[in-house]
Amino acid sequence: MNVKSAVLGGGLTGITLARLLHERGDDVTVLERDETIGGLCRSRAEAGFTFDIGGSHIIFSRDTEVLSFMLSVLGRNADRRKRNTKILYKERYVKYPFENGLYQLPDEDRFFCINEFVKNLIAVEKGEVPPPANFAEWITYTFGRGIAGCYMVPYNEKIWNYPADRMSHHWVEGRIPRPPVEDIIRSAIGIETEGYVHQAVFSYPVTGGIEALVRAIAEPVLPTVRTGFRVASVREENGGFAASDGIKTVHADRLISTIPLQNLLPCLLDVPADVQAACDALRYNSLCSVFIGLSGEVPDISWLYVPDKETGLFNRISFPSNYSTEVAPPGHSSILAEITYNDGDAVSEMTDADIIEHTIGSLVAAGIIPSRDNVVYTGIARQKFAYVVYDTDYLQNIEIVREFCRERGIDLVGRFARFEYLNMDGCIRSAIDFVRANG
Repeated sequence: MNVKSAVLGGGLTGITLARLLHERGDDVTVLERDETIGGLCRSRAEAGFTFDIGGSHIIFSRDTEVLSFMLSVLGRNADRRKRNTKILYKERYVKYPFENGLYQLPDEDRFFCINEFVKNLIAVEKGEVPPPANFAEWITYTFGRGIAGCYMVPYNEKIWNYPADRMSHHWVEGRIPRPPVEDIIRSAIGIETEGYVHQAVFSYPVTGGIEALVRAIAEPVLPTVRTGFRVASVREENGGFAASDGIKTVHADRLISTIPLQNLLPCLLDVPADVQAACDALRYNSLCSVFIGLSGEVPDISWLYVPDKETGLFNRISFPSNYSTEVAPPGHSSILAEITYNDGDAVSEMTDADIIEHTIGSLVAAGIIPSRDNVVYTGIARQKFAYVVYDTDYLQNIEIVREFCRERGIDLVGRFARFEYLNMDGCIRSAIDFVRANG
């Protein structure tokens, strides 16, 4: 088989690339190792419930072009919801982001957060605080010791499963905005303020879960997608590439990889030791998603952040039945709990049954599930590659791997191919930009 462009990976990025290249008249094929497309954006439908297996996904973006693209392909299969996001803090539902919900904290915690924010602000303006050298220092530099210690550091260390003082801070500017001092003071005395206003309203597919978005994008190019094609080798051939699963071979003028670098490099010949070492050193988290179907209702919350380790292993709880009335049977609701982990840690050694039992017990104890008797369905899914972790050696290591791929003529697009923490809109943007520059 001969094509102009071969795309490795049929997740959101790969499918978007295929569609955009196809619309430009490119002869393209997508090689996906699984039997279904979607990657982290796949969904599972069982017993009348629909859950997103790669954790809770919603459709929003500051990028108006990308947002318009997502909503246009979904058409009528999209519903809008107002965001109602909380943080579970000392048995209280605190408004998210944390700095906008200070008035809901216990008195001493509220004083600690506002006092440290002001003291730190003055010290920074006087030049008494050195520039941050890592993520933990950036959090304190930006928010002060109070907000940092009460919420930001505990939550980030829980989700990243890695010490904040060993993470780089180069990625947070723009992703975690610096709050205006006026908003901090308003929040502390109980005047309503809003953060992350671009998320104030979000959309979600009425039916099909988030996978419906990938399916809608894929519709014009489904005949070009080859599922069950596990690429085992990629070699340069006559100015192009040959990608093989050991049985069949696809010949392409151009190779675009959207798969994890850790899966790409073993397919290539003669990878230098320093490049392999740099790839091996890139850190990432795996994700365990726990699905719970309930009789009755759940709190009127979109999703809930859980920084406290004692509350449970999960860092975020979402309520998919609040996104769409069609993802749970009538009279029922749903909860999705997300737990990050790494090979060799305690979570990785737990059985699926133990993780489900822990999650249900923790949610009952926290009052989120009224009783175990309400639970009518459980499920679980694990994703090896879920989050990119920016450790302090990241920039050096990723440049070594990218330069090697550039020299081999292999294009890298998307979350785990570029090895960047891209949300769905960022993945689509990366595909749009690539096609405009190279289509």
